[in-house]
Amino acid sequence: MTFRRALFLLPLLLFLVLAAYFWRGLSPDYDPQTLPSAMIDKPEPVFSLATLGNSGNLTTDDMKGQVVLINFFASWCVPCREEHATLMQFARDNAVPLYGIAYKDKPADAAKFLQSLGDPYKRVGLDETGRTGIDFGVYGVPETYAIDRQGRIRWRHVGPLDANAVAKELNPLLRELGAS
Repeated sequence: MTFRRALFLLPLLLFLVLAAYFWRGLSPDYDPQTLPSAMIDKPEPVFSLATLGNSGNLTTDDMKGQVVLINFFASWCVPCREEHATLMQFARDNAVPLYGIAYKDKPADAAKFLQSLGDPYKRVGLDETGRTGIDFGVYGVPETYAIDRQGRIRWRHVGPLDANAVAKELNPLLRELGAS
C-alpha cells in the first residue's frame, strides 16, 4: 500500500519541480543573458603584458591602490566598435583610469583600430595568447571589469558597454567605491 501511495505522489512531485523551474525562468528579475562570474569579490589575476607602443609592461601593480576599469577588446570584434563611443565618452567624463587589453589580437591591428576610432585607454596591454583573458574568466570580447583599491574585481559587464549600463550600474558602483 505505501509503494502505491509513493507512486501516486511521484507525478505531483515532478509537477512541483517543473513548476518551480518555470516560475524561476519566467520571473521578471531573471536575465538568461547574465553570465555569472566566479571572480566577483576575488583578487584580480596577476599579469604582466607587453604594451601597445612598447612603453614597458602593463602589470597588476600599475593599478594598485586605485579604482580602475579594464576593458578587453579586439580589432576584429564588431561589438567592440559598437561600444567604443561609450568608452571614449567615459574616458572624457571620468577620472577613473581605463586600461585596455587587446585580446587575441595582432599589435598592428589593435593600433590601427585605436588610431581610427580614438584611444580612450590610459595604456593597452597585449594579450595575444588569451591567457590573461582566461585568468579573468573572459567568455568573449568585449568585457569590462571594475577593480577596487584593494585589487578585487567588483563588477563585470559582458558585451558592449552602453550609456545605460554606465549610468545605472557603473557610475553608482564607482561612487560607492569612492572613485574620484
